[in-house]
Amino acid sequence: MDATTPPSTPSRGSSPRRFGGALLGLLQGHIALFGEELKEQQSHTLRLLVLTSLSLVFGLLLVIGLSAALLINFWDSHRLTVIIALCAAYTLGLLVCLLRLLAHLRNAPPPFSASLEELARDREQLLP
Repeated sequence: MDATTPPSTPSRGSSPRRFGGALLGLLQGHIALFGEELKEQQSHTLRLLVLTSLSLVFGLLLVIGLSAALLINFWDSHRLTVIIALCAAYTLGLLVCLLRLLAHLRNAPPPFSASLEELARDREQLLP
């Protein structure tokens, strides 16, 4: 009976282990890269939010001040004309900003592009 049973080779048992270890190593590297990119995205987004908010507050204060100065200056002679011109300028500014925002959102690079590139490289190396 001993002659009919094939001897088990130690290389067969260690090959799946090596493959599993390599797979876990790749997965660990990808998770670490994903975590770093997530931290960078969060920091970048928070910084942009704070700067955008401050810019918006100061910009609105400037617009209110300049609008008041124009209205005070032309109150007696052309008050309705100045009000209409200010509304038209604000509408034009709103439309320009909205169009640029939409263009920026459409052309934004995908998040976590480095992780996706790394996964694509690994897939190319593992698959023939």
